[in-house]
Amino acid sequence: MITSDLARAHGVSTQAVRNYEQHGFIPPAERTPSGYRVYTDVHAAALRAFLALIPAHGHSTGGQIMNALHDDALDRALTIIDRGHDQLLRDRDTLGTVRKAIGHLTATEPATNGTGSPRNIGDLAHRLRVTQATLRNWERAGILTPARDPATGYRVFDANDIRDADLAHLLRRGGYPLGHIATVVEQIRTAGGTDALADALADWQQKLTTQGLAMLTAAARLSDYLALT
Repeated sequence: MITSDLARAHGVSTQAVRNYEQHGFIPPAERTPSGYRVYTDVHAAALRAFLALIPAHGHSTGGQIMNALHDDALDRALTIIDRGHDQLLRDRDTLGTVRKAIGHLTATEPATNGTGSPRNIGDLAHRLRVTQATLRNWERAGILTPARDPATGYRVFDANDIRDADLAHLLRRGGYPLGHIATVVEQIRTAGGTDALADALADWQQKLTTQGLAMLTAAARLSDYLALT
């Protein structure tokens, strides 16, 4: 095959094929006496493998995997793949944890101190059975964003703050770092609350399923390529 044949068969441009070869994502092509590139079934299998890796692991990581294979570093390539599967598993675990946390939050008591007024830091610490210093750490991490009483300067935690604190408490018990928790809490704020986040989580679930299926396809394409090399 010449460059245009290979490109057309895989739905990419001829320049893309040249770039993939230049970056080591597919093996170097043989050249005719006049300098034209000539590709074989091996190149086609390599291109199919790389293109399958993109939705599974991303363009950069897919390139790293192909580079490792072409450096005869199979274990390095497999390690990169393993990291991708590990990340997907951790994302699934996080999704499950957040879903459970949201289910817990929607079933808990209203976020007040029993009088209908917002809580202060002492009330909230007592409710969660954590120290006030812990709540201050969560605030520094961006997990909590309490207002301040204009007269006293004390922190005032409203219903949304209590929701965020409850979620943070659950995730901390699950072993998640503060930076990760801050990201999840921000997603809830952006979504507009736990009800809206439930829809976002359904989309997240679909994305993880799509990526998992893409990983299966990529593994098959890689296996086909390795069988030819």
